Amino acid sequence: MTTTESRTAPAPDRILSASTGMDAVTLRVGDLELMSSFYAGALALEPIEERSRGTEVHRVLGRGGIPMVRLIGTPGLPAVDPRQAGLFHTAFLFDDAPALAATVLRTAQDSRASFTGSSDHLVSEAFYFTDPEGNGIELYTDRDRSQWQYDRGTLQMSTLYLDPNAYLQRHLDEQVLAGISKAAGRVGHVHLQVGDIPTARAFYVDALGFETTVDTYPGALFAAAGGYHHHVAMNTWNSAGAGPRAASLGLGDVAITVPGRDDLDALAARLNHHRLQFADDGRSISLDDPWGTHVTVALPGSDVEEVLAR
Repeated sequence: MTTTESRTAPAPDRILSASTGMDAVTLRVGDLELMSSFYAGALALEPIEERSRGTEVHRVLGRGGIPMVRLIGTPGLPAVDPRQAGLFHTAFLFDDAPALAATVLRTAQDSRASFTGSSDHLVSEAFYFTDPEGNGIELYTDRDRSQWQYDRGTLQMSTLYLDPNAYLQRHLDEQVLAGISKAAGRVGHVHLQVGDIPTARAFYVDALGFETTVDTYPGALFAAAGGYHHHVAMNTWNSAGAGPRAASLGLGDVAITVPGRDDLDALAARLNHHRLQFADDGRSISLDDPWGTHVTVALPGSDVEEVLAR
């Protein structure tokens, strides 16, 4: 792997491909067995692969062989500081309401999870929890895009009350609940805490190539590729003015996938144009955001070995 600023290209004007998606989020955890047990029990994620790297143990969990979270056991680090830049929540996306309802019920019944709310966002329906080490979790399903509303070309999102009990009564299916580990899931988006929105926009929109979708929430910015409501969100609600992150438990890597090498080349051109340092190993480009959050943009089809190597 080499670090580069040397590729030459004209000032790029490309945005990320419409086929851009999100990959497994990496969390540094203090108690690997507790956190593995939590994600397996509450979210019905199954262990896929494990590797030791020096003194660290890396464990990947997911559904149907699809990696959804990588846990790195690093017990010597300080606990998550809710005021610093980093993770607001990882958002796990499910295909339909019964799969979401079954996962929400399992998580709510796990005494190690803290329920923090539920919302109808017009484009999606979501339930929020905190894991045992303070990492935010969103469990959600999307409404069909044909139901999304726009006002003068701007996507309409909101935060409306969603009754969790009524949702479960309406959508819970005992057959789906019994086979929940077989119901597909994936990382739909990642919501970050940042120090300020203009700097976040310059990095995630101008340099990485996401497009702004919603910028009307005070202290927040939502951005996506391909017209999705958001692949990344950034807010300053707890972290306004935060500087670079100190080494701690919590978010270790935000993983994004793009369709082909030409997409990585376009990204490299944008990063060079913005004078940002990055590493390129041929299948992925990695760099840190302005607060030290590691971001990896990789080709699709990454196997577990590649996830573990990040």
